Amino acid sequence: MFKYLITISPLGFMYGSSGGFLSPENLVGRSGAKFPPEAATLSGLFFSANKVKSYVSPKELSDDLFVAGPFWAKSDDPEYFYLPIPWHKVIAKKGVDEWKREAGKWHRESSDIDPDYRWQTVNSWKDRPAIIKINGDAAESPWKYVPILHPKTKDDERCTLAEDGLFLENAVQMDDESCLVYLSTHALADGWYRFGGENHLVEINSIELDENSPIAKLLRQPIQRSFALITPGIWGSNKFSYRYPKHEDFSKKRPEMLTDKPISYRYRAKGQMGRGRYAVSPGTVYLLREPLDKTWWDFPENWFPKEGFSLKQVGCGLCLPIEIQGVE
Repeated sequence: MFKYLITISPLGFMYGSSGGFLSPENLVGRSGAKFPPEAATLSGLFFSANKVKSYVSPKELSDDLFVAGPFWAKSDDPEYFYLPIPWHKVIAKKGVDEWKREAGKWHRESSDIDPDYRWQTVNSWKDRPAIIKINGDAAESPWKYVPILHPKTKDDERCTLAEDGLFLENAVQMDDESCLVYLSTHALADGWYRFGGENHLVEINSIELDENSPIAKLLRQPIQRSFALITPGIWGSNKFSYRYPKHEDFSKKRPEMLTDKPISYRYRAKGQMGRGRYAVSPGTVYLLREPLDKTWWDFPENWFPKEGFSLKQVGCGLCLPIEIQGVE
């Protein structure tokens, strides 16, 4: 079980690069505009920090370290951090709506309401959309993309090239009063670290989770017929990525989904760049014909790809039970 919240507060700009797949946006200057960093980035930091000042054996870290995210929080209240809103809840500035089940089909009242908010507080997870909005528990992302100019230096000295010496890069600026949040089975010593592929300076703190914290209670609750992803989901083998586990004990339950388009996902393993894959997006809702009666911790390892390590160890497909109107 996750025992710690790891909070990460960037100092200044961070970059939103992730080795993203080619897209129309990439061709006009938003290449790899993906933020925040995946949990695999934090996992790598654990191993790097452990090499400098060993606090557990490398084997224990390889076998027992589990991390998950990314999430975010207000800096003064990290325990009540924000999770992706499940897709059956539609929360917009002009109103709310909700996908329901009627006569075995998905149904909602208003087709002209599109979600403006993608995040909700963990303690409001079970609330209906109207209550979430009234209580102010829904939010937009606390970061924005900012283009900045960088100097391109000579190969043999730290001087800008005489011609074409500047290039445009896409950076991310977080709200000063917010921080990134990840879940972890291990603590990382508080302090300043270099984080991410561009080695940005960040402040990191580890906060021990109380057994009665909102996220701990939710993670202990077995999933029955419906659940939603709060992290990217990658199911299947090393060669194929599926929308849900293809093993008989899951696929026989004939899952239905509410989801968005797949997102790019890439990570490093043993110093090598893992191959790019597509992941099911956070917020995706699954509805099963039969109860699953498992928590995410009980999901078998063979539901997840394994390339050097199981992707379950970096929180892939972390999910929580939800309630859908019309589903018993």
